[in-house]
Amino acid sequence: MASTALEIIAFTVSISGWLLVSSTVPTDYWKVSTNDGTVITTATFWANLWKTCVTDSTGVSSCKDFPSMLALDGYIQACRGLMIAAVSLGFFGSIIALFGMKCTKVGGSEKAKAKIACLAGVVFILSGLCSMTGCSLYANKITTEFFDPLFIDQKYELGAALFIGWSGATLCIIGGVIFCFSISDSNKTPRMGYAYNGATSVMSSRTKYHGGEGDIKTTTPSKQFDKNAYV
Repeated sequence: MASTALEIIAFTVSISGWLLVSSTVPTDYWKVSTNDGTVITTATFWANLWKTCVTDSTGVSSCKDFPSMLALDGYIQACRGLMIAAVSLGFFGSIIALFGMKCTKVGGSEKAKAKIACLAGVVFILSGLCSMTGCSLYANKITTEFFDPLFIDQKYELGAALFIGWSGATLCIIGGVIFCFSISDSNKTPRMGYAYNGATSVMSSRTKYHGGEGDIKTTTPSKQFDKNAYV
């Protein structure tokens, strides 16, 4: 029961993390223009993995999609690939986890289901690492430009999407680790069955032995000879 409860907790945590990671990809505010050093702010610039936008003082936003995927900066392409990989791995991990959980009726024996659950945990951990790497890479680019005194272009700060991505990645990793540790309870084999089988085998062997002695006594020929045998 403890292992089943751990698997349910791990599945809930992992699915929650995967949903957060999935919601991070289309979120708008990956980076937001900073107000540091400015007295009057007439517009706010923000961007994500797919477009860059500007919002004026009246609240009207104007967005522009990135014109070419191959012309993008390398870190944006890397973040796109990592986040898409994180979403895909989380999807397959959730399906594998359904086959490996003990509360489901698919997946085979308990040992087979334990191995499948451990595989699901590894997949969720990889999903969390991909999301963590993608968000950290994007954040590193923002902080590097922000603290560079020679950088004269528009500077940005960390957006809300990065924190959502980090939270989802952490939940995926925690859920995957719990899935991997749940296999330990399934590897414990009971010993009562072996002791009982051993006693049965001994009793059966003794029965056969006594039965054999009875057969020997009944089939042993008599050693008494008739007196006519000497004539």
